[in-house]
Parts: sequence; C-alpha cells; structure tokens
Amino acid sequence: MRKLKLYIFASLNGKIATSDGGVDWLNTIPNPEGSDYGYSKFYDSIDTTIQGYSTYKQIISWDMEFPYKEKTNYVFTRKKDLFDTENVSFVTENHIAFVKNLKKKEGKDIWLIGGGQLNTLLFNAGLIDDFQVFMMPVVIPKGIELFEALPNQEQLELVKTKTYNSGVVQLIYRKK
Repeated sequence: MRKLKLYIFASLNGKIATSDGGVDWLNTIPNPEGSDYGYSKFYDSIDTTIQGYSTYKQIISWDMEFPYKEKTNYVFTRKKDLFDTENVSFVTENHIAFVKNLKKKEGKDIWLIGGGQLNTLLFNAGLIDDFQVFMMPVVIPKGIELFEALPNQEQLELVKTKTYNSGVVQLIYRKK
C-alpha cells in the first residue's frame, strides 16, 4: 500500500506560513551547504501530491511554472465551482474516502504538501504515515499552524533526526 507522507518546513513555533499564506521567510534562512534538505530524493519517491486550496492558490501566485507538472496533483476544497486544469484535479467532497482509495492504488507514495487544515483533517483520520518536518531557525509571530484547529492527541515514533549547518533540524516521525 502507498504511504501518505507529510514533507514540510515549519518555524520553531510551528508555523508553516505567514497569516497571508506567504513562505518568503524560508528564503531568509542561510544555507551555506546549498542543501536541498533531501527534497530531490523525496520528490523522486512520490508520484502524487495532495494540497489544500489555499496552498494551491499560494503556489500558483508565484511567478513560475507549476512546480509539480510531472506528478498527479489533487487540490482538496469545499468549493464546488472549480474546474480541473491541466495540472490539478479538484476534490470537493469525501476527502477521507478519496485518500483511503488513493492509498490502495498502485504507484509511488503520496506527498501531503499541506496546509494546516488539510494536515489536521488527514492526521485525525489516521491517514498520514510519515512526517518529515524541517524545523527552521526562525520564529514567526502570526501564521498558519502545522496543524490548524484541533488535532487528535497521538504518540508518534521518532525515526531519524538530522541537523544542518544552517540550523535546520529534520525530524522524521512515523505512526506507532
């Protein structure tokens, strides 16, 4: 069965974006090693992405080509008036059942890009298998939490940690 993997950067105080959805703060972190923090290897391990509508809107607002064109991409939303594009399909209902079925299909793993509301929805449903969280050496006063609303309490197993010269710490957890 395919795994649903959360691969995400967060501030030391658990914010994944500023209040307006911005992630420009990530570019302020010095990266003397020029590390991609394992992104290339991770990206090769997946063939599908899932993201919330706000995250999708933020990504397409960047002045660049859609970054996941060679993957199958799903955007979860409650908006019913959206039409699929060449890059994404919109999933407007039965999100939990959709992910359960997606995990049963043949293929590589699935990347849960975020955001905070979708992370909580899928976490509370017990569908996230791996958590790769990169703690960035910055505090953001206001912003979007890694898990918005009320996540369930659940103990996770720490699998690996890695520290980078930039001050970034990678934490890899799995469900027990």
